[in-house]
Amino acid sequence: MLFRLPLGAENWPQWRGPAQNGISGEKDLPLTWTTEENIAWKLPLPNRSGATPIIWEDRIFLNVADGDNLELWCVAKKDGAVFWKKPIAPGNFKINKQNMSSPSPVTDGARVYVMTGLGIFKAFDFGGKEIWTRDIQKDYGKFGLNWGYASSPLLDGDALFVQVLHGMKTDDPSYILRIDKETGKTKWRVERPTDAVHESPDSYTTPALLEHKGARQIVITGGDYVTGHDPETGKELWRGGGFNVEKQQAYRIIASPVVYDGMIYASTRVKPLIAFRAGGEGDVTESHKAWLTNNGPDVPTPVTDGKYFYIVNDRGIVWCLDAKTGEEVWGAKRIKPAIYSASPVLAGGRIYVTNEEGLTTVIKAGPEFEVLAENDFGEYTLSSPAISDSRIFIRTAGHLYCIGAKQ
Repeated sequence: MLFRLPLGAENWPQWRGPAQNGISGEKDLPLTWTTEENIAWKLPLPNRSGATPIIWEDRIFLNVADGDNLELWCVAKKDGAVFWKKPIAPGNFKINKQNMSSPSPVTDGARVYVMTGLGIFKAFDFGGKEIWTRDIQKDYGKFGLNWGYASSPLLDGDALFVQVLHGMKTDDPSYILRIDKETGKTKWRVERPTDAVHESPDSYTTPALLEHKGARQIVITGGDYVTGHDPETGKELWRGGGFNVEKQQAYRIIASPVVYDGMIYASTRVKPLIAFRAGGEGDVTESHKAWLTNNGPDVPTPVTDGKYFYIVNDRGIVWCLDAKTGEEVWGAKRIKPAIYSASPVLAGGRIYVTNEEGLTTVIKAGPEFEVLAENDFGEYTLSSPAISDSRIFIRTAGHLYCIGAKQ
């Protein structure tokens, strides 16, 4: 019999959590820990990865690089025991910080879907049986991003949405795919044009889902624009610009779009981050621009609760802005100096921010800046935290840690 989540416990079925926005409704989360204290269990891992642990009830899914091979691991949430390991593809390689395990898996509670930087995309059931496999590069051409492919798929209903936004190492067009989750077959492929140059067409972001006035749209950032697409056809419905007006060559985008309460927050390479109001058609660059800031992130994706908008840049400087107006509530507050690649998560009135050295700073959410705790693993970390069942799961280069009480 499978272990079931206690009443009120949440799954973390994709990179940005249950609502695709980096927010958890869980309460009573751990505040302090070390590598040994307040640790329910830890599982040794063979390599670094930017992929977040994905959680459904009693199971955790990990995209793992083990030497030359890429694997999907299924782990027991209760104690970290490995249920199974399944091969995804050979040919893993490292490029700068990342390897080919960077995309996070997604799950609907019956199957888990895992993409790789090699373009191999597979579906498994919870018992580890392979359902289908795709080779996106074989079907549509080689990826042409300067630092390798790293976007996670977006799962919505019966569809998986995959973006390939590139240009640094290819003249092939960027595109978006809708893939049927049951069969793995492409429902549509839509090209996404851009006039960005050199490295600026490259995007390492993950699509976001916008629900506004009864309509659903897929939001994509990259190539100097943010766009909204009809999920049924892929048709581009609107486009916002103003990000790289001088057409500089190195404006690749890493931080993903954030969608919350009728607002779309689109990052670029630090400046500007632009907030748009939902509901536009065609060119919304000026008509639906709500505000902008030049204190945006480079790598970490921001988080908002609709009232406050929190930005962490890759040097550990934090801002809190009014989510609707962009007015600074507090800002330029430095937490532990280091490089920050993981995205912050918001839960229980706290913001959890992990740097590449493995230190997680816990900040009080709200209008007053306050550091509540600093918790140091001392292990290289790229992955964003995941939250489920009043525990925090952080993946380092050496371990997957389950932080909180043992069950």
